[in-house]
Amino acid sequence: MPPLRRSSSNFSHDLEYTLRKQFNKAVFRPFQREIIQAALEGKDVFVQAATSFGKSLCFQLPAVLDQGITIVVSPLLSLMMNQVEALRAAGINASSLNGNTSSSERDSILNDLRTGHPHIRLLYVTPEQCAQEHFRKRLKVVYEQRELARIAIDEAHCISEWGHDFRKDFKRLSWFRKSFPDVPIMCLTATANSQVRKDVLATLGLDADPNRLSIFTMTAHRPNLHLEIRFTRDEDDRRLDDFLKWIRGVYQRRSTNERKGEIEALNQRLENVPGIIYTTSRDECENLASRLRQEGVGAAPFHAKLSSETKERTLAKWVADEPGYDVIVATTAFGMGIDKENVRFVVHWRLPKSFEGYYQEAGRAGRDGNAAYCFLYYSREDRDRVSSLVMRDHHRQAATAANGNNGNEMSNFEARAESLRALAEYCESTRACRHRLICRYFGEANFPGCDYACDWHKDSADLQRRLLRGLASEEWVSTQREEGHYEVDWDD
Repeated sequence: MPPLRRSSSNFSHDLEYTLRKQFNKAVFRPFQREIIQAALEGKDVFVQAATSFGKSLCFQLPAVLDQGITIVVSPLLSLMMNQVEALRAAGINASSLNGNTSSSERDSILNDLRTGHPHIRLLYVTPEQCAQEHFRKRLKVVYEQRELARIAIDEAHCISEWGHDFRKDFKRLSWFRKSFPDVPIMCLTATANSQVRKDVLATLGLDADPNRLSIFTMTAHRPNLHLEIRFTRDEDDRRLDDFLKWIRGVYQRRSTNERKGEIEALNQRLENVPGIIYTTSRDECENLASRLRQEGVGAAPFHAKLSSETKERTLAKWVADEPGYDVIVATTAFGMGIDKENVRFVVHWRLPKSFEGYYQEAGRAGRDGNAAYCFLYYSREDRDRVSSLVMRDHHRQAATAANGNNGNEMSNFEARAESLRALAEYCESTRACRHRLICRYFGEANFPGCDYACDWHKDSADLQRRLLRGLASEEWVSTQREEGHYEVDWDD
């Protein structure tokens, strides 16, 4: 049985008060109030919104107002660490249960659940934890005492076999609706097309009663982000020189503006240009951070092999804008759910494995609504290398599929291969606005328009010239000039 709920007329005032008192926010962003109201009314909710939307508030605020505990399922340990810390600082009883949880804290959490009346209001867990029988038994006790308020599933696209990041443990989350049929479920994602959304709803059993389900889909358009592709070749290791030239130009402009008195005191420190550089390997992550420090850029690495203490310290210093921690050089999982609004740039050092991954990671920039810069270093060697990795992963997973039944793996491989192909086409496109291409990929027919916030709008002719110079051999470009084919259309 679900927990008792207050009527909508009773929590209208509570929403505003809780938003200000517990979360230190003055107003709701568009549609946040509607989503939260639907959740408090006991409806299942599906939310698809861009990274800067503030999806976490949509389950955190109801957890404060509702009776009982909210279970938050997330695959991202950095998100758990960051959000639990922020909730506790706001006076909200929150905890996380994952592979890094100490044995003493684990025992404390499980004992709290065992009572059936937990004091914890939000418990962040991994999908792997949800598959454990001892954890399920604890939740059943809570449910029987009418204290299981809600299940919130973050990164919900991972449930779908047609998603770019399908994970089998996420698919097992269908257990929630089967075991707790009257407990509302909230799904949240930034990256789901219509096929993925239908698959998620069907897998979780949320499509059985349309009257119980509220779906909110917002635009993927982030007008404050300037999007650019920087073309290169692997034999020309120019990424570092190019980035240093760019960041020093930013420093110089900030310094000039300081002297003119155009920057507020909070932002006057020269080093305070927070950013993220995404790499694909731990070695490159470490080496690049080291080289940037040697060049005077306050950079720090962040990847899975670092100790928990190191990651916590690095994250805290970066979020607090401490000197020497201006740029995080990280592998791809970093930044998802991190509540840092003033990230001024996101750089992809290598091509991501999917269009959705690129969009999510670039979306870490400019969450405060101010201008931010996102560029990706693209080479065809990177494209071929990533394509080989996707194929290798497919063969390895298919080989270990039980009883040779790899139908699920095949559908996921097709989705990943198509996503990578779409990303490569996006990178090599020279005839369309990048913001329009992103919205088109996610199925948006009505594009609101780009205010010259991409390299195509800035100078489409220069974009094509840069593509030719960056990707083609000098001999090939020379041949094209001689034959009068310099302005080549690379869009298929």
